[in-house]
Amino acid sequence: MFVPSALLKQIYNFGSLENTDQGVEFAIKNRLKDATLTGLLDLRIDGDAVPPERVHLFMGEGEPHAADEISEEDAIDFPLRRTLHVRADRPALEADKHTLELTVQAEPFGTLTFSVEDSISGQDEGLARIPRDPDDNYSQAIIDERKQFVEDYSDTALDHVPHYSFDPEVTEGNVENFTGVAQIPLGMTGPLTVHGEHAQDDVLIPLATSEGTLVAS
Repeated sequence: MFVPSALLKQIYNFGSLENTDQGVEFAIKNRLKDATLTGLLDLRIDGDAVPPERVHLFMGEGEPHAADEISEEDAIDFPLRRTLHVRADRPALEADKHTLELTVQAEPFGTLTFSVEDSISGQDEGLARIPRDPDDNYSQAIIDERKQFVEDYSDTALDHVPHYSFDPEVTEGNVENFTGVAQIPLGMTGPLTVHGEHAQDDVLIPLATSEGTLVAS
């Protein structure tokens, strides 16, 4: 199954590249369809190949899988919207821009290869950071954690922000670090006669706006 390179690059979680106590890590997220990883064929960082026995893959708090042990018989399920972390046992990267090249074997796609650039920046450990979950940044737990962070940092109670009636997952790709909603005044006008695809009647028209005289006009 052919996957355009531009779409493949969207699998990579930009900003996920980091140095850890166990090596260099980054994350990819399945934005295509349910898949199964049957092999990690190649990983290069700045053009240097990382031996498969020094590469491990894991999801969340799950047990890491050694790349050289992944096969059709010992495959990794990679469901849609799940995040997979890749850890390379190698020296830390300098704070700069780096090139990552990854080739995997995955069903039902076949061989997938992409190359991206990401950066490691020098970070001030004392700097306050908005909470995020690299595995599921739209779960209720991380949303509540962000709300608490904002309240503590700003000394302001978010009394109305957390009240919404939709699944936060639907905002993925449209808003990062989702924390809640802001209210917009809603006015009604009409009835107006509508001859449309979904309405053939005199209907009321809701207008969400803060622009003066818009509803009245």
